[in-house]
Amino acid sequence: MNSSIEQNIIDVKKRINEAALKSGRNPDEIFLLAVSKTIDVPKIKEAVNCGLNSLGENRVQEIMEKYEPMGEGINWHLIGHLQTNKVKYIIDKVCLIHSVESLKLAEEINKRAEKAGVVMDILVEVNMADEESKFGIKPKDCENFIRQLSLLKNINVKGLMTVAPFTENPEENRIYFKEMKKLLIDINNKKIDNINMTELSMGMTGDYCVAIEEGATIVRVGTGIFGERFYNK
Repeated sequence: MNSSIEQNIIDVKKRINEAALKSGRNPDEIFLLAVSKTIDVPKIKEAVNCGLNSLGENRVQEIMEKYEPMGEGINWHLIGHLQTNKVKYIIDKVCLIHSVESLKLAEEINKRAEKAGVVMDILVEVNMADEESKFGIKPKDCENFIRQLSLLKNINVKGLMTVAPFTENPEENRIYFKEMKKLLIDINNKKIDNINMTELSMGMTGDYCVAIEEGATIVRVGTGIFGERFYNK
Protein backbone atom coordinates (compact mmCIF):
# COMPACT_ATOMS: atom_id res chain seq x y z
CA MET A 1 0.00 0.00 0.00
CA ASN A 2 1.53 3.33 -1.07
CA SER A 3 1.54 6.18 1.41
CA SER A 4 -0.28 9.27 0.23
CA ILE A 5 3.02 11.14 -0.21
CA GLU A 6 4.45 8.28 -2.26
CA GLN A 7 1.31 8.15 -4.38
CA ASN A 8 1.36 11.93 -4.84
CA ILE A 9 4.97 11.78 -6.08
CA ILE A 10 4.05 9.05 -8.56
CA ASP A 11 1.15 11.18 -9.81
CA VAL A 12 3.25 14.36 -10.11
CA LYS A 13 6.01 12.55 -12.01
CA LYS A 14 3.43 11.09 -14.36
CA ARG A 15 2.01 14.55 -15.08
CA ILE A 16 5.53 15.94 -15.60
CA ASN A 17 6.20 13.18 -18.14
CA GLU A 18 2.94 13.84 -19.96
CA ALA A 19 3.51 17.61 -20.11
CA ALA A 20 7.06 17.14 -21.38
CA LEU A 21 6.09 14.66 -24.07
CA LYS A 22 3.13 16.79 -25.13
CA SER A 23 5.52 19.66 -25.86
CA GLY A 24 8.18 17.48 -27.49
CA ARG A 25 10.60 17.65 -24.57
CA ASN A 26 12.59 14.99 -22.77
CA PRO A 27 11.05 14.46 -19.29
CA ASP A 28 14.59 14.00 -17.90
CA GLU A 29 15.24 17.70 -18.56
CA ILE A 30 12.72 18.67 -15.88
CA PHE A 31 13.78 18.80 -12.26
CA LEU A 32 11.17 18.27 -9.55
CA LEU A 33 11.87 20.38 -6.48
CA ALA A 34 9.88 19.32 -3.41
CA VAL A 35 8.77 22.43 -1.56
CA SER A 36 8.90 21.51 2.11
CA LYS A 37 7.91 24.80 3.75
CA THR A 38 5.76 24.30 6.89
CA ILE A 39 6.14 20.50 6.54
CA ASP A 40 7.59 18.53 9.45
CA VAL A 41 10.73 16.42 9.22
CA PRO A 42 9.07 12.95 9.34
CA LYS A 43 6.84 13.85 6.38
CA ILE A 44 9.76 15.33 4.45
CA LYS A 45 11.78 12.16 5.08
CA GLU A 46 8.97 10.18 3.47
CA ALA A 47 9.44 12.19 0.27
CA VAL A 48 13.23 11.81 0.48
CA ASN A 49 12.80 8.05 0.82
CA CYS A 50 10.87 8.17 -2.47
CA GLY A 51 13.92 9.74 -4.15
CA LEU A 52 13.24 13.47 -3.75
CA ASN A 53 16.37 14.67 -1.97
CA SER A 54 16.21 18.25 -3.28
CA LEU A 55 14.11 20.45 -1.03
CA GLY A 56 12.94 24.03 -1.49
CA GLU A 57 12.33 26.28 1.50
CA ASN A 58 10.98 29.84 1.58
CA ARG A 59 12.55 30.89 4.84
CA VAL A 60 16.12 30.79 6.09
CA GLN A 61 14.85 29.89 9.56
CA GLU A 62 13.20 26.71 8.30
CA ILE A 63 16.38 25.59 6.56
CA MET A 64 18.27 26.18 9.81
CA GLU A 65 15.72 24.18 11.83
CA LYS A 66 15.57 21.24 9.42
CA TYR A 67 19.19 21.12 8.26
CA GLU A 68 20.58 18.83 10.98
CA PRO A 69 17.48 16.67 11.56
CA MET A 70 17.30 15.91 7.81
CA GLY A 71 20.94 14.80 7.79
CA GLU A 72 23.33 14.47 4.89
CA GLY A 73 22.58 14.03 1.22
CA ILE A 74 19.95 16.77 0.97
CA ASN A 75 20.24 19.51 -1.65
CA TRP A 76 18.64 22.61 -0.16
CA HIS A 77 17.24 25.38 -2.36
CA LEU A 78 16.21 28.78 -1.05
CA ILE A 79 13.17 29.80 -3.09
CA GLY A 80 11.67 32.62 -1.01
CA HIS A 81 12.68 36.23 -0.48
CA LEU A 82 16.17 36.44 1.04
CA GLN A 83 17.16 39.30 3.32
CA THR A 84 20.74 40.47 3.03
CA ASN A 85 21.44 39.95 6.72
CA LYS A 86 20.42 36.26 6.51
CA VAL A 87 22.80 35.26 3.69
CA LYS A 88 25.58 34.30 6.09
CA TYR A 89 23.45 31.59 7.69
CA ILE A 90 22.81 29.60 4.53
CA ILE A 91 25.83 30.24 2.28
CA ASP A 92 27.33 26.88 3.27
CA LYS A 93 23.99 25.04 3.31
CA VAL A 94 22.16 25.68 0.04
CA CYS A 95 23.05 24.65 -3.49
CA LEU A 96 20.87 27.17 -5.33
CA ILE A 97 19.29 30.52 -4.41
CA HIS A 98 16.26 31.09 -6.66
CA SER A 99 15.32 34.59 -5.56
CA VAL A 100 18.06 37.12 -6.31
CA GLU A 101 16.46 40.43 -7.26
CA SER A 102 18.74 43.20 -6.08
CA LEU A 103 22.38 44.12 -6.56
CA LYS A 104 22.74 44.62 -2.81
CA LEU A 105 21.67 41.02 -2.18
CA ALA A 106 23.88 39.69 -5.00
CA GLU A 107 26.91 41.54 -3.62
CA GLU A 108 26.29 40.12 -0.15
CA ILE A 109 25.99 36.58 -1.56
CA ASN A 110 29.19 37.16 -3.53
CA LYS A 111 31.02 38.43 -0.45
CA ARG A 112 29.86 35.57 1.78
CA ALA A 113 30.57 32.98 -0.93
CA GLU A 114 34.10 34.29 -1.34
CA LYS A 115 34.62 34.07 2.42
CA ALA A 116 33.32 30.49 2.43
CA GLY A 117 35.45 29.54 -0.57
CA VAL A 118 32.48 28.63 -2.76
CA VAL A 119 30.86 29.86 -5.95
CA MET A 120 27.12 30.14 -5.29
CA ASP A 121 24.66 29.20 -8.01
CA ILE A 122 21.79 31.67 -8.24
CA LEU A 123 18.70 32.43 -10.29
CA VAL A 124 17.43 35.92 -11.01
CA GLU A 125 13.87 36.43 -9.83
CA VAL A 126 11.71 38.18 -12.42
CA ASN A 127 8.31 39.70 -11.61
CA MET A 128 6.91 38.78 -14.99
CA ALA A 129 3.28 39.56 -14.16
CA ASP A 130 4.23 42.89 -12.55
CA GLU A 131 2.39 42.10 -9.32
CA GLU A 132 2.66 44.66 -6.54
CA SER A 133 2.80 41.96 -3.87
CA LYS A 134 5.65 39.99 -5.45
CA PHE A 135 9.40 40.42 -5.38
CA GLY A 136 11.49 40.26 -8.53
CA ILE A 137 12.93 42.63 -11.06
CA LYS A 138 11.05 43.94 -14.05
CA PRO A 139 11.71 42.06 -17.31
CA LYS A 140 13.01 45.25 -18.99
CA ASP A 141 15.68 45.62 -16.28
CA CYS A 142 16.80 42.02 -16.43
CA GLU A 143 19.58 42.27 -19.01
CA ASN A 144 21.24 45.23 -17.31
CA PHE A 145 20.98 43.50 -13.91
CA ILE A 146 22.58 40.32 -15.26
CA ARG A 147 25.40 42.37 -16.80
CA GLN A 148 26.12 43.69 -13.29
CA LEU A 149 25.98 40.17 -11.82
CA SER A 150 28.38 38.86 -14.46
CA LEU A 151 31.15 40.89 -12.82
CA LEU A 152 30.77 39.14 -9.44
CA LYS A 153 33.31 36.31 -9.29
CA ASN A 154 31.71 34.14 -6.60
CA ILE A 155 28.23 33.83 -8.01
CA ASN A 156 27.14 31.86 -11.02
CA VAL A 157 23.90 32.94 -12.72
CA LYS A 158 22.23 29.69 -13.76
CA GLY A 159 18.97 31.11 -15.05
CA LEU A 160 15.71 32.85 -14.19
CA MET A 161 12.87 32.26 -11.75
CA THR A 162 9.35 33.60 -11.49
CA VAL A 163 6.38 33.21 -9.17
CA ALA A 164 3.32 33.40 -11.42
CA PRO A 165 0.00 34.80 -10.16
CA PHE A 166 -2.22 32.52 -8.11
CA THR A 167 -5.06 31.54 -10.40
CA GLU A 168 -7.74 28.88 -10.65
CA ASN A 169 -7.02 28.42 -14.35
CA PRO A 170 -3.36 27.60 -15.10
CA GLU A 171 -3.83 28.62 -18.74
CA GLU A 172 -3.92 32.24 -17.56
CA ASN A 173 -0.23 31.94 -16.62
CA ARG A 174 0.92 30.52 -19.96
CA ILE A 175 1.72 34.00 -21.28
CA TYR A 176 4.09 34.67 -18.35
CA PHE A 177 5.91 31.35 -18.76
CA LYS A 178 6.24 31.96 -22.49
CA GLU A 179 7.68 35.44 -21.83
CA MET A 180 10.15 33.98 -19.32
CA LYS A 181 11.48 31.53 -21.90
CA LYS A 182 11.80 34.34 -24.44
CA LEU A 183 13.65 36.52 -21.93
CA LEU A 184 16.12 33.73 -21.18
CA ILE A 185 16.83 33.19 -24.88
CA ASP A 186 17.14 36.93 -25.58
CA ILE A 187 19.67 37.48 -22.80
CA ASN A 188 21.70 34.40 -23.74
CA ASN A 189 21.82 35.72 -27.31
CA LYS A 190 23.57 38.85 -26.02
CA LYS A 191 26.60 36.64 -25.22
CA ILE A 192 27.39 38.39 -21.93
CA ASP A 193 30.74 37.28 -20.50
CA ASN A 194 30.40 34.57 -17.82
CA ILE A 195 26.67 34.19 -18.48
CA ASN A 196 25.16 31.06 -19.99
CA MET A 197 21.75 30.52 -18.47
CA THR A 198 20.09 27.12 -18.76
CA GLU A 199 17.55 27.02 -15.91
CA LEU A 200 13.98 28.28 -15.78
CA SER A 201 12.45 27.81 -12.33
CA MET A 202 8.72 28.32 -12.84
CA GLY A 203 5.49 26.52 -12.20
CA MET A 204 4.02 25.36 -8.89
CA THR A 205 1.39 22.81 -7.88
CA GLY A 206 -1.41 24.58 -9.74
CA ASP A 207 0.33 25.32 -13.02
CA TYR A 208 3.54 23.28 -13.41
CA CYS A 209 2.24 21.36 -16.44
CA VAL A 210 1.69 24.59 -18.37
CA ALA A 211 5.11 25.84 -17.21
CA ILE A 212 6.76 22.67 -18.54
CA GLU A 213 5.00 23.08 -21.90
CA GLU A 214 6.56 26.56 -22.09
CA GLY A 215 10.09 25.54 -21.12
CA ALA A 216 10.42 25.20 -17.32
CA THR A 217 13.45 23.17 -16.25
CA ILE A 218 12.68 23.32 -12.49
CA VAL A 219 9.15 23.00 -11.10
CA ARG A 220 8.49 23.80 -7.44
CA VAL A 221 5.81 21.47 -6.08
CA GLY A 222 4.71 21.48 -2.44
CA THR A 223 0.99 20.92 -1.96
CA GLY A 224 0.94 18.43 -4.85
CA ILE A 225 3.39 16.25 -2.89
CA PHE A 226 2.68 16.90 0.78
CA GLY A 227 -1.00 17.86 0.66
CA GLU A 228 -2.51 21.01 2.11
CA ARG A 229 -0.20 23.05 4.32
CA PHE A 230 -0.87 23.91 7.91
CA TYR A 231 0.14 27.44 8.78
CA ASN A 232 0.27 27.77 12.53
CA LYS A 233 0.86 31.50 12.29
